Amino acid sequence: MIIFTQVDFELFVEIIYPQFFEAFLRVLGIVLVGSMLSVTAGVIVGLGRVSNTRFTNAVATGYVEFFRGTPLLFQLLVIFTGIPAFWPPGQFPISDWAIPTAIIGLTLNHAAYVGEAVRGGIDAVPEGQMEAARSLGMSYVQGMREVVLPQAWRNALAAIGNDQVILVKDTSLLTVIAVPELISAFRNVNSATFDPWTPIILVAIAYLMITIPLGKIVSHLETRSDWGGDRR
Repeated sequence: MIIFTQVDFELFVEIIYPQFFEAFLRVLGIVLVGSMLSVTAGVIVGLGRVSNTRFTNAVATGYVEFFRGTPLLFQLLVIFTGIPAFWPPGQFPISDWAIPTAIIGLTLNHAAYVGEAVRGGIDAVPEGQMEAARSLGMSYVQGMREVVLPQAWRNALAAIGNDQVILVKDTSLLTVIAVPELISAFRNVNSATFDPWTPIILVAIAYLMITIPLGKIVSHLETRSDWGGDRR
């Protein structure tokens, strides 16, 4: 097996701290912030997609089409290089723009996918649910908040969770905007030692340490939201 024949265990232990440990914490922080913001923004986008107001629906649809139709790498480069270009050279107020770019790019991109998951979840709720809420005297907003969205969330949860796992893996693209994340740590170690397998195994372990617990959390939330299921 590769792990026994190609991995240098002394180097493995040596590079865990500080290179990979710091990169792991950086990725984890970006994921936590990006995940919370993308889900929050995605709910707003999803509500816009089902809005009866033509302008709101058009804006939300245009947003989704753009961010789903262009690569995340392109979006990151536009934010990283394009926004500072609005200022005169050397006058952009944020000195370290890479981390904010990462959070903004991941949030904007994944909010589009979460929005579509929310839209699908809302569409899957029978129309009679809103009609029943309105017959009880609720406003449209109250009916959406109290009746439709809880059911839509249950319908969309699997797709949202899947997207958040993809968000974790998308952090590997941040190396192109000079964010010192896990792939950057791999490249630094590989270029210094010419050992590809030792750092790449560590990269895999680091990503799995995020994605596996995230998958477990999503599964737990799905179980709790399965109102009609057996919770044993």
